[in-house]
Amino acid sequence: MSTVPPCPQCTLENTYPDGANYVCADCGYEWPMAEAAVADDEGETVVKDANGNVLQNGDAVVLIKDLKVKGSSITLKVGTKVKSIRLVGGDHEVDCKMDAGNFMLKACYLKKV
Repeated sequence: MSTVPPCPQCTLENTYPDGANYVCADCGYEWPMAEAAVADDEGETVVKDANGNVLQNGDAVVLIKDLKVKGSSITLKVGTKVKSIRLVGGDHEVDCKMDAGNFMLKACYLKKV
């Protein structure tokens, strides 16, 4: 029996390991072998920033990359400090308020201050 998990995108089992990722041969979706959000003892998810530091509600973070906002001409600049983040479930783990508005961000583009 194979230890390679089925694809989270299309749920088919035609997947294989490729470097540090798993790849689905049917839909082409790639995902990391070691997920950024790992379950801990209590069943809660642990969200880590780009450097591997654990993030918690209320932390302050800084953007490590310019991010273009989809459907808008706004660009969130590198070095922008965000105070009082809120962790939520899903693909974009961090909910925050900035001068440009409210945004949902991926933790891999943030660094804990």
